[in-house]
Amino acid sequence: MPIPSITDGDTIRIGRERIRIANIDAPELRKPQCDAERRLAAVAKARLAKLLASGKITLHRGDPQDGRLKDRHGRTLATITVDGRDVGDILVEEGLARPWSGRREPWCR
Repeated sequence: MPIPSITDGDTIRIGRERIRIANIDAPELRKPQCDAERRLAAVAKARLAKLLASGKITLHRGDPQDGRLKDRHGRTLATITVDGRDVGDILVEEGLARPWSGRREPWCR
């Protein structure tokens, strides 16, 4: 698999395919609502890049909650594992993302 380009903490690109990690919500790099969100988004993006560079990447296409293949922006929905470990779960465990609840929640207080 080609090395993905990292858009932010929950979106990557492989070739022309944009992929949204289906099981998490990470802070926004584009149009963050506050400085804290911007800073956390940069850390999440860097951590995702490091995770994806650390081993064998496997895409599991489809939203694990409802089976959808695409989101409303046309991105492929998938979970991603590296050497068998779910990167979404790792980002959540490290406080860099939260489980996807079906809608975006604010990162600023």
